[in-house]
Amino acid sequence: MKYCAFLRGVNVKGTNMKMAEVCQVFKDAGMEDVVSILASGNIVFSSDKKAGELKKILEKAMSDHFSYEAFLFIKSQEEIENFWNRNPFEKNTDLHSYTFVANDGIENILMKEFENVIKTENEDAKIVDNIFYWQVPKGNTLDSTFGKILGKKSLKDQFTSRNINTFEKILKKF
Repeated sequence: MKYCAFLRGVNVKGTNMKMAEVCQVFKDAGMEDVVSILASGNIVFSSDKKAGELKKILEKAMSDHFSYEAFLFIKSQEEIENFWNRNPFEKNTDLHSYTFVANDGIENILMKEFENVIKTENEDAKIVDNIFYWQVPKGNTLDSTFGKILGKKSLKDQFTSRNINTFEKILKKF
């Protein structure tokens, strides 16, 4: 089965790693057809194992190799198609749209956080089929009140986010 692993916190705040090295860790852990998409920790691969088992194997392999606490979210091709197809926001060159790859239920926590912050003009969030989507004006992602909440340590193992365009690139690799 084809999967994509979404790594949390890669190439930010001192956790730097080359994607070629990450791919090698995946191969050494028994994954096949391994390829990275962008430098933000998106690894497409094949395996006969289930996503839950893969998460444990790959988090341990990444943690051991890079000496950091790895958090990965493993999604199937079908799940990634859902992320792409259910995006509720229209394409707008002035806005970034993000999709959150997350543990079950985190979308409701994120929505409560979003509802309680001061928003920038045109900033919006929606939940579609248990997937949290966030749209923010370009240049405001890290400066927005909600963007700052996303870095909370208490949430670090709960989700990772990607620009919606990343899912299109991943789907093309499948």
